[in-house]
Formats: sequence, structure tokens, C-alpha cells
Amino acid sequence: MKTFSYVNATNEKEAVAALSPSTRDGHGDALAAARSGHQPSKVPIAGGMDLLGLMKDYIVSPDRVVSIKGLDQTIASGDGGLRIGAAVKIADLAEHAAARKMYPALVTAAEGVGTPQIRNMGTVGGNIMQRPRCWYFRNEEFNCLKKGGSRCFAVDGENQFHAIFGDGPCHIVHPSSLAVPVIAYGGRFRVAGPNGAREIDAGEFFQMPNANLYGENVLQPNEIVTHVILPAPGQRSASYEVRFKQSHDWPLAAASVNLVMSGSTVKSARIVMGAVAPIPWRVQAAERMLAGKTITEGVATDVANAAVAGARPMTGNQYKIQIARTAVKRAVLAAGRA
Repeated sequence: MKTFSYVNATNEKEAVAALSPSTRDGHGDALAAARSGHQPSKVPIAGGMDLLGLMKDYIVSPDRVVSIKGLDQTIASGDGGLRIGAAVKIADLAEHAAARKMYPALVTAAEGVGTPQIRNMGTVGGNIMQRPRCWYFRNEEFNCLKKGGSRCFAVDGENQFHAIFGDGPCHIVHPSSLAVPVIAYGGRFRVAGPNGAREIDAGEFFQMPNANLYGENVLQPNEIVTHVILPAPGQRSASYEVRFKQSHDWPLAAASVNLVMSGSTVKSARIVMGAVAPIPWRVQAAERMLAGKTITEGVATDVANAAVAGARPMTGNQYKIQIARTAVKRAVLAAGRA
């Protein structure tokens, strides 16, 4: 990989300062550079589960790497919910008693991330900010659309793991397991940058390729995610993932369901699918179908059918419609039993 300098930031203020652009280094307009396909010159690193691979494959070649392990590593209660530091290890989230009780869909997703070694090193913020796993994007030999090229090679190539929603022009699927339940719970992300801190609704954080081809979210290049803020959850929730293999694999399709109940009747629902679109894919038509119903096998089937009604598979991933339908159905049924 290319030679780079390393800054070990001990707190949020130092991390923001080390990542901020300056006129002296010629990167004063970092956002414009990112939008035009140029690589950022300064990048944060936490567990390094994703970034090191990107750097070794020359997908990202920064001049400066800034350690953000000094960010908040706590999980704290507040306003009926939880405030999770972005530097919290995924393993610690999976083992947190309050998180397990209040947000079982999130803990289930955390338990399925990678391997024990990866969960012990990887962080909550790193999983949420993970770059696409598309093999064309990850291969330095392919100058794909997302890297400034003229085409998405998945259109006419091997696309069995690509999107069935979104209509391109880039057909990646979002790789984060944790982002799906965070959106289902109505969570927010706190981000910090040189202009201060702000909070962003998790459902508005991620961006489609037609809005941001060279990135996946609204984060400015010199901003970092510092916390995941979860409101009080619904009474019942669950996640379900379908994988090719159970160890060290990304889901082929996933779903998280969060229900507000009135007795045995669903008062309102939030349903989000993962690994089927360039962003975590919320299906509001399916949510409306579930509202006012008692959860039964038949209702769950109808809701699952509604969730995949707009799918447009590629040449090699028609099977994803069925497994996405299954993920939604089983997540709804699991939430109903919670």
C-alpha cells in the first residue's frame, strides 16, 4: 500500500482536527473532491476491518490515517433509549444486557457480523460506514462507475449478489448489518466535524448512487460518526438474515422489524430490508399492510409479498426475491412472538 502518515487522536476534538482539510495541504474542498470521484487524502480508522483491505487493494490510498479509537466506547441509557458510542466494539454491543432486552433486532444483527475475532475488533461505527463489497468495486483492475469509470460492470457481468431494488446506475448492496435495525428502530447518528456536531435521522443518512455515486451517505469527508442514538423501542422487534454460509459471510438478504402494539394488534410497524439495495431498504407499503392486524402466518406472508413487490432483479439474482420475502416473513413472525 502507499506510504501514509498516522495520527493517534485521543478524543473527538483531536480526531476532527486531524481529519479537517486545510489550504496548506491543497484539500480545502474535500466534499467537491469526493463528489468528483477523487479519493480523500485523510481517512479515519477504528478497528480497521474494512479500511485496511481497501488500502491494500489500492481502492483507497490516503496520505493520512487518523485513529479514532479514542472516541466514546460506552453504551449509556437516556430518554428511554440508548446512546451507543461509535467506537464500541461489536462484540460488546452483542453482549450488552440492556441492548439485548430493549433492541433484540440490533443485537441479533451484531451477533451475526463476521467472526468472533472480527466482532472483537470491529466497531459499531465501522460497520455502519462499511464500503460496498461489490467485487468490481473492490478489484483494482476494474475502473467501475463508482470509482470514476464509465460503466457498472455488474450490469452485464456477475451480479448474483447485487441489488434487486434501486435501478442503478450502480447496483451495489449496502453491506452494513447494524444499519438495518437502527433504521427500523428510528435511530439517529450523531456526527462531528470542523463546523460542530449534528444529528441525522438514520433513514436519511444513506444515499442512493444517483444522488451520491462516489459515496454512500450524506457524511462530509471531514466528518465522523460519533454515536448511534436509539429512541425508546416498540414493544416487539426482530431481525432475520439469510446467508450462504453461517461463518464470516455477509447476508444475501436481511430484514428488521420494529412493532408498536396495542394488545395483540399491530398499531404501527417499521420494516427495513438489507443486502437488497444500495441503501437499507425501508418498505412502507408493507408497514401499512401490517398496521391494524394481528400477526398470523397468512398476514406475515402478505406483508412479505408486499415488501418485494417492486423488486427488479438482474440476470443472476432473481433468487434474491424469494429469500428477501422469506427474511421479511420470518422477521415479522419472530417479532410477533417476542
